[in-house]
Amino acid sequence: MSARVPFMSLVPGPDAPAIQAAIARVVERGWFILGPEVEAFETEFAAASGGGHAIAMGNGTDALALTLRAMGIGPGDEVITAPMSAAFSALAILMAGATPVFADIDPERLTLDPRAIDAAVSSRTQAIMPVHLYGQPADMTAIAAVAARHGLPILEDACQAHFATCTGQPVGRFGAAAAFSFYPTKNLGALGDGGAVLTQDAKLAAHLRRLRNGGQTEKYRHDEFGVNSRLDEMQAAVLRARLPMMPGWTARRRALAAAYRKALKGAPVVVPPEKDSGHVYHLFPVLTPERDAFQKHLAERGVGTLVHYPIALTDQAALAPYATVPCPVSQRVAREVCSLPLHPHLSDADVATVAEAVQSFGARV
Repeated sequence: MSARVPFMSLVPGPDAPAIQAAIARVVERGWFILGPEVEAFETEFAAASGGGHAIAMGNGTDALALTLRAMGIGPGDEVITAPMSAAFSALAILMAGATPVFADIDPERLTLDPRAIDAAVSSRTQAIMPVHLYGQPADMTAIAAVAARHGLPILEDACQAHFATCTGQPVGRFGAAAAFSFYPTKNLGALGDGGAVLTQDAKLAAHLRRLRNGGQTEKYRHDEFGVNSRLDEMQAAVLRARLPMMPGWTARRRALAAAYRKALKGAPVVVPPEKDSGHVYHLFPVLTPERDAFQKHLAERGVGTLVHYPIALTDQAALAPYATVPCPVSQRVAREVCSLPLHPHLSDADVATVAEAVQSFGARV
């Protein structure tokens, strides 16, 4: 039996005509890599994000890794980041040749705890990489103060936080740069992989444009080791079609989140608080130590859920060698977190159905 309220669907909805027109435009032009669609998307995305330079790439992981390289970070250097995230955050640090150092998360915000960052700084630390998890911006005011005290640059992992703000300031404006992902499930998603870097630094932007294209300074001249990480014209056109819809979609996400918070008062789960009104609700997580039973309970009532993320990065085999300090909050959250359906096409009735199923979990025998 299919779920009455599936977790999400990636099939285009009201945006389908705009997407079809964008794809047809690219096919008719016959230009598929680093062409006018990418150039236009970079300009439009930068403007929508508060200004600066946008450099489109093949995915969000490359956006992080190449930015670290462009910042001069590599072997022998340490980058402090959160252990509660998709593994690609820390894997990007390894791709740059540097070492990830994990600092625990704040138990309410679920993002990098500024106090834990302070304790993790060493003589080898060269950057701080906070993750704006689930669409909630990290406490960038406090993190920026820590970074300034130690003279460290910040690279924001904003892969889940398109157009979020922290204390009214757009994410991506608190440090050297920010990386975004356009994976299909993101708030601004392509029909495949995609990513971008946003920076106010023109020199950094120029360096990133070379690195994403094999280190070329001109055609067939490779002056440094680069990679092949170019957003293709088709994905850029799709993203351009969806970009004007983002303000409405973000407003809808926030309205749905507010409805959930009201309907889930007194529920047998913990709903992490909204710590900043700039939250863009990529996901709507709740916490319960009985997660398996909770997911089964909701599935039996036709509600789809997913877990983001079930394993703290300190417990991942590929990253365990870098787990040098305990991160108990991240480990607990990884055991308890469960995401409820939340996307712009969710109806008010769907929210009521989900909330009723969550509330009934406490009344089960």
